[in-house]
Amino acid sequence: MILVTGGTGLVGSHLLYHLTQKYDTVRAIFRTNKKREHVKNIFSFYTDDVQQYFSKIEWIQADITDVPSLEPVFDNVTKVYHCAALVSFNPRDYRRMRRVNIEGTANIVNFSIDQGVKKLCFVSSIAAVGDSINGKTINEENEWTDSTDNHEYSITKYGAEMEVWRGSQEGLNVVIVNPGVILGSGFWNEGSGKLFSKINTGFSFYTEGITGFVGVTDVAKVMIQLTESTVKNERFILVSENKSYKDVLFSIADGLHKKRPSIKTGRLITGVFWRIDWLLTKLTGKEPLLMKSSAKSSHNTSYYSSEKIKKQVHFEFEPIDKVISKVCSDFQP
Repeated sequence: MILVTGGTGLVGSHLLYHLTQKYDTVRAIFRTNKKREHVKNIFSFYTDDVQQYFSKIEWIQADITDVPSLEPVFDNVTKVYHCAALVSFNPRDYRRMRRVNIEGTANIVNFSIDQGVKKLCFVSSIAAVGDSINGKTINEENEWTDSTDNHEYSITKYGAEMEVWRGSQEGLNVVIVNPGVILGSGFWNEGSGKLFSKINTGFSFYTEGITGFVGVTDVAKVMIQLTESTVKNERFILVSENKSYKDVLFSIADGLHKKRPSIKTGRLITGVFWRIDWLLTKLTGKEPLLMKSSAKSSHNTSYYSSEKIKKQVHFEFEPIDKVISKVCSDFQP
């Protein structure tokens, strides 16, 4: 039996579709029925016969931070895709991220060891790889360094990786993938999906920071290939292209037939904006639009290499402009 945690999130839901193409039954964790029903919408981007594949999923209500709820989840499980995580750049979510991303991963690893799982595939992030040293391209050999510049999310994803490596030392076969900014359909008010929603409503600002981007379908395909291969105890950066936020936002605007952002913002302007936004958040209690860490990262220039995964499984990534075009065609405001 194959188990997917985080099956109602961006990576997990798209992964479930691809797994249901190969297997008669796939088990997935869910927390609320509303989120589970949203997976059907994701499937509709791939097929008109949604129910045929959705019915292959055996859903179990559970929470990765609640050990008793996980006990029935691992019955007869042989492979685990651990996609569940809390993504936030808000410092006030740090404790919750530690609980979900680190303690939750420790629980998944412990159950996998106890139940004799053959392989665990963990979805990490380039945020856990570490920063470039002297402007060099970042690869899997890059070393994480403790720094006050590390934001809370990256710290917890790095901590989660340490739990997975601990599992490998205890005999569990693991693979870790470190995707760049993941672009995919269906989550228009979360993560990278907000880029499409903001452009659709006339977003005017852009920065020229550079980072790695990848399509969610490629992430899912690589995960399956690695988990079904003999590869073990390795990590892989998944980046299709290193592109500027400006180029990505312009491509999204073109794909949605909207006006391109026209106001370039430098570090000073974004620095002022996140501080004003922080103050408004304190006064109103609303979620912040821009955090200090995300404001800073939007100006950073970081190049990532995916040569290792390309050589390992001979994988060719879909160009980001093509990914954006597909997501724009699926866009549902």
